[in-house]
Amino acid sequence: MQASAADAFAVLIEPTTYPRWLIGAKEIRHVDDGWPSPGSRFHHVVGAGPVQIPDNTEVLAIEHGRLLVLKVKARPFVSAVATFTVVGDDEGSRCVVSLQEEPAVRWIGNIVRPVMDPSIHVRNHRSLQRLADVVENRS
Repeated sequence: MQASAADAFAVLIEPTTYPRWLIGAKEIRHVDDGWPSPGSRFHHVVGAGPVQIPDNTEVLAIEHGRLLVLKVKARPFVSAVATFTVVGDDEGSRCVVSLQEEPAVRWIGNIVRPVMDPSIHVRNHRSLQRLADVVENRS
C-alpha cells in the first residue's frame, strides 16, 4: 500500500477502524483499557445481513510496527488466530500488509478447511484492499 509501515500498523491497532475495512465487522462495542497489550480485547458485533453476533477479539502477541496476532471469535461459528504482518520502514512511502488466518482448533479446521478456505481467502483479500484504502486516505 502507499503508506509507511507505521501508518498501516496504526490503523491495525485501532479497533474503531475495523468496521470500515474488515468484511463482516459491524460495530465496536467496547475496547479494554490497556489495548493493544497482550490479553486485552475489543468487543464487537460481526455478521452479515440480519445475522448479528456479539463477541470479542483478543491480542495474543504484538511487536509494535511489525506484527499483530489476534484471537478472533464470532461464536458459535468462528474461532481463529489472525496474524497481521507489516513489512516496510517508517520513512518509506510503501509497505506490505499480510494476513494469515488459521482455525483456533486445528481438528475442526481440518474438517471445514476444504469448504471454507476459498471464501476466507476472498474475504481476507478484499478486507486487505479496503484496509489499504483506509490507511492511504488517512496518511
